[in-house]
Amino acid sequence: MSACTTCGACCACFRVDFAVYEMEDMGGSVPSGLAVEVNGSTMRMRGTDHVPIRCAALTGKVGERATCGIYEWRPSPCREFEEGSDACGRARQRHGLPPLALHGG
Repeated sequence: MSACTTCGACCACFRVDFAVYEMEDMGGSVPSGLAVEVNGSTMRMRGTDHVPIRCAALTGKVGERATCGIYEWRPSPCREFEEGSDACGRARQRHGLPPLALHGG
């Protein structure tokens, strides 16, 4: 299991906006109760526009045993987020975690 499926720092750091067609009731896979409408074409994961940020789909403790409750059904911004990227490092730093050593580090 990668750090990406146990860390959760990004799920408690960034706003997650995505197209309305990714919602389950619009033919996509994101469960309807976990997002709110921003406008007619954009949805936002619940909890990602509050302070402190924490996506409603995140369970567990960030950096220890955090899990996405809808990992298989998560929206495109989550699917496109890269483990070990600069944004990943910033999210981990905000939670007091070291950057990931991805290549033999």
